Amino acid sequence: MKVRELVEAFGRHKNIQEFLSQHKNSGQHIARFEGLAGSSAAVALASLFHLSGKNMLILLPEAEEAEFLRSDLEHLVSNNEVLYLADSYKRPFELEEPHPDQIQARAEVVSKLQHALHPYIVVSTPEGISEKVISNEQLKKNTFEIKLGEQLDLEFLSDFLDENEFEREDFVYEPGQYAVRGGIVDIYSFSNDKPYRIELDGNLIESIRTFEIDTQLSIAKIALLSIVPNIQSAGIAGEKVSMFKYFEEDSIIVLKHFEDQFQYLIKQWETLKDEDKKPEYTWLSPKEIKDLVSDFKSIIEIGAMCSFKTKDVYKFNTVPQPLFQKNIEMLLSHLQANEINNIMNLVFSDTGKQIERLIAIIQDRQKQINVVPIYHGLAEGFLEQDLKLACYTEHQLFERYYRFKTQKRGYTKSTALTLKELSELQPGDFVTHIDHGVGKFLGLQKTMMNGVVQEAVKIAYRDGDLLFVNVNSLHKISKFTGKDGSEPSLHKLGSGVWEKQKASTKKKVKDIARELIKLYAKRKSQPGFAFSPDTYMQIELEASFLYEDTPDQAKATEEIKRDMENAKPMDRLLCGDVGFGKTEVAIRTAFKAVSDSKQVAVLVPTTILAHQHYRTFKERLKGLPVNVDYINRFKSTAEQKKTLKKLEEGQVDILIGTHRIVGKDIKFKDLGLLIIDEEQKFGVGVKDKLKEIRVNVDTLTLTATPIPRTLHFSLMGARDLSVINTPPPNRFPIKTELHTFNKEIIHKALTHELARGGQAYFVHHRVKDIYDYQHMMEMMIPGVRVAIAHGQMEGHELEDVMVKFIEGDFDVLIATTIIEAGLDIPNCNTIIINNAHMFGLSDLHQMRGRVGRSNRKAYCYLLSPPLNTLSSDAKKRLSTIEEYSDLGGGFHVAMRDLDIRGAGNLLGGEQSGFISEIGFDTYHKILDEAIRELKHDEFADLFIDQAQSLSSRDCQVDTDLDMLIPDSYVFNMPERLSLYTELGKVENETMLSEFSEMLIDRFGKFPKEVSTLLASVRLKWMGKSMGFEKISLEKSTMKIYFPSDEKSPLYDSMAFMKLLQHVAAHAGKFEMKQSAKTIILYIKSVRNITEATEMLENINTLYGEV
Repeated sequence: MKVRELVEAFGRHKNIQEFLSQHKNSGQHIARFEGLAGSSAAVALASLFHLSGKNMLILLPEAEEAEFLRSDLEHLVSNNEVLYLADSYKRPFELEEPHPDQIQARAEVVSKLQHALHPYIVVSTPEGISEKVISNEQLKKNTFEIKLGEQLDLEFLSDFLDENEFEREDFVYEPGQYAVRGGIVDIYSFSNDKPYRIELDGNLIESIRTFEIDTQLSIAKIALLSIVPNIQSAGIAGEKVSMFKYFEEDSIIVLKHFEDQFQYLIKQWETLKDEDKKPEYTWLSPKEIKDLVSDFKSIIEIGAMCSFKTKDVYKFNTVPQPLFQKNIEMLLSHLQANEINNIMNLVFSDTGKQIERLIAIIQDRQKQINVVPIYHGLAEGFLEQDLKLACYTEHQLFERYYRFKTQKRGYTKSTALTLKELSELQPGDFVTHIDHGVGKFLGLQKTMMNGVVQEAVKIAYRDGDLLFVNVNSLHKISKFTGKDGSEPSLHKLGSGVWEKQKASTKKKVKDIARELIKLYAKRKSQPGFAFSPDTYMQIELEASFLYEDTPDQAKATEEIKRDMENAKPMDRLLCGDVGFGKTEVAIRTAFKAVSDSKQVAVLVPTTILAHQHYRTFKERLKGLPVNVDYINRFKSTAEQKKTLKKLEEGQVDILIGTHRIVGKDIKFKDLGLLIIDEEQKFGVGVKDKLKEIRVNVDTLTLTATPIPRTLHFSLMGARDLSVINTPPPNRFPIKTELHTFNKEIIHKALTHELARGGQAYFVHHRVKDIYDYQHMMEMMIPGVRVAIAHGQMEGHELEDVMVKFIEGDFDVLIATTIIEAGLDIPNCNTIIINNAHMFGLSDLHQMRGRVGRSNRKAYCYLLSPPLNTLSSDAKKRLSTIEEYSDLGGGFHVAMRDLDIRGAGNLLGGEQSGFISEIGFDTYHKILDEAIRELKHDEFADLFIDQAQSLSSRDCQVDTDLDMLIPDSYVFNMPERLSLYTELGKVENETMLSEFSEMLIDRFGKFPKEVSTLLASVRLKWMGKSMGFEKISLEKSTMKIYFPSDEKSPLYDSMAFMKLLQHVAAHAGKFEMKQSAKTIILYIKSVRNITEATEMLENINTLYGEV
């Protein structure tokens, strides 16, 4: 069944039909819809909209409720027929802080209603509808239309944009900006959620496209665009009018609890300043709104309370979706009863995977139940008895969390710039060149090579030395990221210091890697236990996860299960940021082991975590045949003895505890799996004990330190790794607000949280006045229970406070920093960070990650002195954290300090020292090299199945041909550098063709120099795959440099023998010479890159013959 069919079925309901026939009659029709449970109200309104063909305005009391309804309606009617009208401000009725996304969304609504080719549903709130908008006449006057195939004068367009307060930028990322690059014009109009790209041929409009902001790549071709300026701007809008003016009087208005909305508006109106109340100003008065609403011809009231005298009451026979509390038997018998009563079972889900899981559970129980899948989300399920329809939502069936579909908007300035600035090189930045060490980047510079202009990167070294690096070798340079942003010392060119530093780092790295590989080899040779495939109970457990699985999470779960089902012992490391779902993967793994009658030990670094994990495991495995227990110092000696006895007898399936778990007195009946949380936090003694256990017991280690992907690949040979890089998609962003210190804000935040039965954190960085804040809160909110935790408390005292807070004995925890990195309290969903400017970006991110870990909306308040008193760095940090409210939203960019911590934790603490000396990326390259060498030399037997590759580590291409991105094509220097860097990362034909398309899309057809540059990249890969170190093409002679390392696998290969024979047979064309360092092959009469590529292809056929 399709969604449209459900809407049509609802349209046949007698109540809908009767309402429509009344609506067609003249005169006002005020109706009340009663008994619409769950999302049935959305379905009823969708069918009414579909059949009436009229505009519909829906007013709801709360923004969150309005967003859920908008999301439901977008699933039920066409996506582009539903609009959401928010207000223009970050905080309702506060003019000081406009919200760019919401201003754009309002402009889009007004523009679409003005140009309406079909009816729309507009969902709004009291704040959204009471704000006035630009008049129809004024909007027409300020709108500029552009059509495909017409003539366009670029100068006229620029003047229009400047007059309408558009800003000219290098690239476009927020509404009200435009950019001109040759014959390409990018414009971000306020009337569309995506910016436009116009391509001109002279003055003729050749193409109009929309494009993505983050990639800057085109998405879709269109024939017409409207440029609408910021209609909230006083200079453009002129005299504003009521939003109701955009609705005809025969539109349908739907109200929920309108009397509450009216009272709320009266209260807000009284608090507004007098000057804001001038009628021609920003808002409508509550009385005006009530009068305008009562003028509509058709009014429908839904919900328990009525504001208008109702003419007709339509009673619907719907009930909410029953709660099954994860009881599958109860659910199946309910579905079966529906079948007997001819009620159709429909299941709604955004993800097909969840519906498949449900069907798999039904089949496993061998039940004959017909379930109709509908691949769309709905907020709440319902049973419509008159139409015999049972609409279930999978998130309610499995008690998962549902997040409405948000409307993706552009970046705001600070996020777009932060994203770009953090990852790009700026003149003055420190860089590391893999062959020459740390220098200072001075920008791009054009240089002459054999009479041809080429572009190079200029780097300054100690004592004024300069190095010019060809853009083809940009991959050898990386931005220097040391520890905590400390400045490195510059190297001297040719001094040998850098080589020594590199060699000593490599030796140490090799020692660590050698240990890892030895353990890996020992494990590979030991027999383990092969676990059985998944049971239906495993499927049931996984389906009931609160959040949607991310692809990373699903992949990690699969990898772990595959390892467990293998007879070799598993040793897998699972990495992922705070709140990315590692614990869930661990629970699934533990349950799989228990399903095969094996015991599981969960080792955690602290007593608090043991307690918390016990609660999490117990709650998640409720109703399944699993006994979970824990052991820590909060249990008496008698209780501990009892637990240990049960463990030895096999009555405890999962035991959670601190290092005590690996003690001599602890005996498992049949241990099958060991789960270690944050291994780097344990001492040497525990680690040695773990090594003994690990050899033949499956082991899963969890770490919250993000491990960079590149490092992940380096370690692949030494340890099995799974990485979760993405947060759960149906998690709400944490609402983050930045304020100056204000008792009122603290009072509001805490009372709101306590009123919904929750708890809150208050972070204050100094111990000396921390008790003053406790006193302040107790005075502000009588009866509030406040606890204090700080680093100067005794360990056991601190643990006692934390455990009591977890147990809910306190409402607010005031702490110096959130004490426990892994602390996870689902009931705690508000965090207030005082003096937020004193914390680093990653600290703020980690602290904010403590809330929002359940299905409740979470809040984070950052309190700081007035922004104008802060340093630019602190300002940037605070605005970035406020903008990135999404968990993991682009955050990895700013998390280099965590990456460094991650490398240190994974490879041993002393590594952090090397990293701060040589830079993070260079450290990677050395690590890569070290592991490659170990695999080829010392451990060649172990990795015999990994075929030895002939390819070289790198192949440099030097040429005297014009090979660069000219200024006339890309004028902006940082943008050119960014393109060169991106080109350096291109590794295959598909990526190269994507890069070429991106250039044409963003900058137009490329000149000859760029074609040569792209072709040189292809030459470089071919050379690398064939084992060559360098290819030079100068004065029509091509030189191929063979590896300088005599042990290179190329020299022992048949391919090399074939090549020697070929050179000997064609002596006129080829000549081979031995230089001091290596062998060089000279090839005559090669005039350009194309001929050089053909020559390499011919040589490559010799490799293919082997």
